[in-house]
Amino acid sequence: MAEIGTIIQGKYEILKLIGKGGMSKVYLSRDQNLNKQWAVKEIEKRAWDPNNKVVIQSAMAEANMIKKLDHPALPRIVDIIDKEDVIYVVMDYIEGEPLNSVLAKYGAQPQETVIEWAKQLCLVLDYLHTRKPPIIYRDMKPANVMLQPDGNIKLIDFGIAREYKEQNLADTVSLGTKGYAAPEQFGGKGQTDARTDVYCLGVTLYHLLTGQNPCEPPYEIYPIRYWNPQLSSGLEAIILKCTQMNPQDRYQSCAELLYALNHYDEMDESYRRKQKKRLNRFIGVLSATCVSLAAGFLFQGLKIHTNNSDYENNILQAEKSAATQEKLDYYVRAIDIKPAETQAYYGMIEAFKDDAVFSVQEEEQFKKKINKNLAALQNDSAYADLAFETGKLYWYYYDYGRTEGSDNQITRMKSAIQWFEDAYTYGNEGSDYHTMAKIYRDIGQFNRDITLKVQEASDKGVYQPYWQNLNELVETVSSTPDENEIVNLEVYKLAVNAIETYARKFKSDDVSAESMQALLEKVKAGTENIQTTTDKTEEIKTDVQKRLEFAQEAIENAFAREEEGQSG
Repeated sequence: MAEIGTIIQGKYEILKLIGKGGMSKVYLSRDQNLNKQWAVKEIEKRAWDPNNKVVIQSAMAEANMIKKLDHPALPRIVDIIDKEDVIYVVMDYIEGEPLNSVLAKYGAQPQETVIEWAKQLCLVLDYLHTRKPPIIYRDMKPANVMLQPDGNIKLIDFGIAREYKEQNLADTVSLGTKGYAAPEQFGGKGQTDARTDVYCLGVTLYHLLTGQNPCEPPYEIYPIRYWNPQLSSGLEAIILKCTQMNPQDRYQSCAELLYALNHYDEMDESYRRKQKKRLNRFIGVLSATCVSLAAGFLFQGLKIHTNNSDYENNILQAEKSAATQEKLDYYVRAIDIKPAETQAYYGMIEAFKDDAVFSVQEEEQFKKKINKNLAALQNDSAYADLAFETGKLYWYYYDYGRTEGSDNQITRMKSAIQWFEDAYTYGNEGSDYHTMAKIYRDIGQFNRDITLKVQEASDKGVYQPYWQNLNELVETVSSTPDENEIVNLEVYKLAVNAIETYARKFKSDDVSAESMQALLEKVKAGTENIQTTTDKTEEIKTDVQKRLEFAQEAIENAFAREEEGQSG
């Protein structure tokens, strides 16, 4: 077992144990060269254990399989270290929590949320199934799906995935998790193929929608509306088809299942009844149109007046409320009345900032409202500004992944990218936030992608534009007199960390020592001028001032050889 603090291969420092199985352990590690966190799976070699050889072969097969894959919903393998008594597999450290933990905490999940997850899972499974040769995952279950801070999912644990072989008539061993596994996963009942993953995904969706664990009594897949009559009958039909015992009776591919999920509402009984009644209703409506038109205008006018009054009253009550949760409750009611109006969303954002923390629970409350109404909001010219403010909320205040003694700045930036992308896409060219949205987006994308670019040796030329964006961001916040102290300090911290980490890289992309020194001096002066008002901002200020010395050393070290050459 690797000790905490052990450094593997001269660069991977073991930070803590985060998981373990029968013959393997998984650690959180820090790459000392890149200042990046990785997950390290440790598999011991045990000559005395006959099962160990199978475990090692499986782990190596899994690692070699994943190395060939490239999909945003799959983890990456970045290193395989084969030592005399142990094998280390270094892979992406995936922030988030598995869906089985989400189920344990909150129970059955909202239908629209589950459908969105299902679509993402269909896409990644279809990607696997269309490889040459196809890869069959075979262990779909909530525990193997990680929900990331940005709401997207990643599929983990490829321990029993296999490449499909056309000549095989049957799999010879039973693999998978009972309750979720398809009948053909039990030896001799047929070869597993893409339809196996369709079955496992169907059972997973059943669990997520109903909260009923298929591994526990009654050990049977009931129609989902048996547990919750409010669920869609169309979705119920889809899951029943996925979980048919005979593979021929299921969806024959995840692409086919994805199409069904995109049209699940058209399969609803209520939808079909509406379609059948449409012609008769049209005739009736046509005959009554003239009579009802005038009354319709009257009632619509009254309804609009009432809605406007209720909306404005909820906004007013929210603004008067002293308690944050009370404010949020009023804003939520306002959104339910007029979901395409942006004012209440802005109110929620400001309420979240009251304690300088945007918590995971607050994010869940916010996303339930904004995601549901996103299409309507995007049709409004005010959406770009709302997206920009949402991006800043994540960038500066998001609390996910923050622990004592460690910062979650990269997580915050990654979670904000999509909102700044929307602000840039939907915004008017030339507006203040349009330019700033691009800067924020590009800085976030740099920090999200730089580790992989370094690993692939494709990072040349990316540091100069990053440097320019950093300078623009520092200049903008420094020249804004009423800017929040958290915003200023977080930007200064980002700049100092960038110089400390990438001084040599900046130099290689023709950033001068004078330019780095000038930015460092601006950060130093700006930090000194900030009068902190909370413990949190005082802590950030202290951290920035502490890092200034290290950033200065990084500049000097980056240009030391050049100076030595000139003096020689």
